[in-house]
This record gives sequence, C-alpha cells and structure tokens, in this order.
Amino acid sequence: MIDIGLSKLALIGVVALVVIGPERLPKVARMAGTLFGRAQRYINDVKSEVSREIELDELRKMQKDVEQAASDVSGSIHKSMSDTEASINDAWNGGDDSSGSDSAAAGGASWHRTPDASLLAIKAKAFRRKKLSRTTGVPAWYKNQSGQRTRVISASARVAKYRRPVGSGKSAGFF
Repeated sequence: MIDIGLSKLALIGVVALVVIGPERLPKVARMAGTLFGRAQRYINDVKSEVSREIELDELRKMQKDVEQAASDVSGSIHKSMSDTEASINDAWNGGDDSSGSDSAAAGGASWHRTPDASLLAIKAKAFRRKKLSRTTGVPAWYKNQSGQRTRVISASARVAKYRRPVGSGKSAGFF
C-alpha cells in the first residue's frame, strides 16, 4: 500500500497551495473529495458484486449437493419399495398355488385402490365450487339468491339501525 504520513500530506498541501493558488484551492479540494467518494463507492459496489457472485456459486453447489442427496434417497426408497412389493407378491403367489396368476395380480393390485375414491372426488369438486363462488366476481343478485351475504355491517351500525325509538313505552337507558 501507499505509505503516506502526516509530513508527506503537509508537503503535498503546501505544493498544491503554491501551484494552484489560494483562490482555486477550495474548488479543487471539493472536486478531489467528490472523485475520491465516487471511487470508494465504485470499489464497494465491485466488492459487493464479487461477494454476491461467490455466494451464488456456493448456493448453486449446495443446491447440486442437495439434489444429489435427494435423488440418492429417492432411489433407495424406490428400491426398497420394489423389493418389498416383490416379497409381498412372492408371499401372495406362494401361499395360494391353486389360483391363477391373473387372479393373484388382480388381488395384489386391488389393495391400492380405496372404495371411496369417487366419493372423495365428488366432495373435492363441491368444495372447489363453493370456494370459487366465495372468491370470484359472482354477481350480487346470484349471491342473494343463493343465500350468501354481500354486505356486512358493524355491530354499532346494527344497533343504530335496529334500536327502538325513544317513545315506544320502555326506557332506552339502563335505569
């Protein structure tokens, strides 16, 4: 680095005073300070950009490692599932030799399907329809016809709207 001490700075100041003159020295010093600030900001921007690139490279490497680990885990799970399924099929076929391979295959596949799949599909469709009717731009007349509220008023507005008139026989106050 540049080794500038106090004596060297004083010498540079005296030479600048003699060469530039006392009238223009403040303007030149301001301009030098401005340029020095711009240079510092540029250097800081370059440093931050380099650090971001380094972090991005590290994140890409980490992502690649995580994807590799996930694919290894997925492969091991699939392998263990296929081994388990093969052993179950062997046990199923080995336990009943009189039945054909078609009935064993059909029986082995039937335990995967639930009997309520169609019922779940109907419920899911009804749920989506209800959610869409609440969130989309359905006309107000249709909402009124189907029983959905379109306007909600606050509790104080409801009290003011449905309050009994003062001359109705009972007092409006507590006492």
